[in-house]
Amino acid sequence: MEIQRFYHPLSNHLKPGKALVIYGPRQVGKTTLLQSFLDKTPLKYRLDVGDNIKIQNLFESRELDAILSYAAKYELIAIDEAQKIPHIGIGLKMLVDHRLDLQIIVTGSSSFDLAGQIGEPLTGRKKTLTLFPISQLELKDRYSDYELKEKLEEFLIFGSYPEIITSESREEKIEKIEEIAHSYLLKDILQLERVKSSKILLDLLRLLAFQIGNEVSLNELGTQLGIDHKTVARYLDLFEKSFVLFNVRGFSRNLRKETSKKSKYYFYDTGVRNALIANFNGIELRNDIGQLWENFIFIERLKKRSYQNIFSNVYFWRTWDQKEIDIIEEREGKLFGFECKWRNQKVKAPKDWLEQYPEASFEVVSQKNYMDFIG
Repeated sequence: MEIQRFYHPLSNHLKPGKALVIYGPRQVGKTTLLQSFLDKTPLKYRLDVGDNIKIQNLFESRELDAILSYAAKYELIAIDEAQKIPHIGIGLKMLVDHRLDLQIIVTGSSSFDLAGQIGEPLTGRKKTLTLFPISQLELKDRYSDYELKEKLEEFLIFGSYPEIITSESREEKIEKIEEIAHSYLLKDILQLERVKSSKILLDLLRLLAFQIGNEVSLNELGTQLGIDHKTVARYLDLFEKSFVLFNVRGFSRNLRKETSKKSKYYFYDTGVRNALIANFNGIELRNDIGQLWENFIFIERLKKRSYQNIFSNVYFWRTWDQKEIDIIEEREGKLFGFECKWRNQKVKAPKDWLEQYPEASFEVVSQKNYMDFIG
């Protein structure tokens, strides 16, 4: 079963004089999206992969004549896993500046590496797309809202990676999400010289997996792991940059009661989260369904904002006496509050929120209306 991704076809995103850069976690379908485009394009193209030593040496040389010769007979250059190529950004800049007719597509799973290499050299010369695990928005092309709601438990428990969505059995889903969580998730991070062991990284992720929806203390995490808070902060930054975790800050306009210094973290995929804590129990057997629901809604909304260009700042809101709203979106100077509830229940906006932000909206996102919010 092939699921059409939001950015299909890539030809809609190619622009003369700009490289198309596709980011995203490992195993979300970047290579499949690229290959699907190449299979149908009339352009004469060359496809390479970032771990090709010859290509690495070519771009590392930064020799203009050699790089132009490499692309001379092609209308399109495509490079998969481009973050593995030293000085890839400078080489792409040379191609963009000297071959205005050339189309360029590169993919990369490790954003902290690829973004650092291409960000400055390709300023004004690139278009960036971020590909996530499959969104409910994309699945609406294949399934009705009713059918998606029937599959909701599967999405909450096993997540939305392409391999998981297309797997037939529960056993196959568990096997594949376990492999993603333990074989691919930390691969980019562990390639950095400063990270020697996966044990502390996995332990940190497991701690965070139990704290979805709660504010996180770096000092407390450090104490539990036996490392200092600065190391915790560095690891969390790596998780963010490699599409494992998403950091959300507290919203405040200086109301004394509001907390804003700590962060909350969500996993980009609920299946990965469940694999880390080895819990694939059904919903009726879980005591964390509220956390799973909040994570699922937050990330699916993130995908929708990204794919549909809904520009907003996103926060959570909480007071010292534990009044809270899960998601705050700040768009065009207006505030929108959303509370995630698994059960279909009526919830009133906190009094402090209404008093401090009387013009803001408030809505509960439950099973009854969630497709309007994320799909």
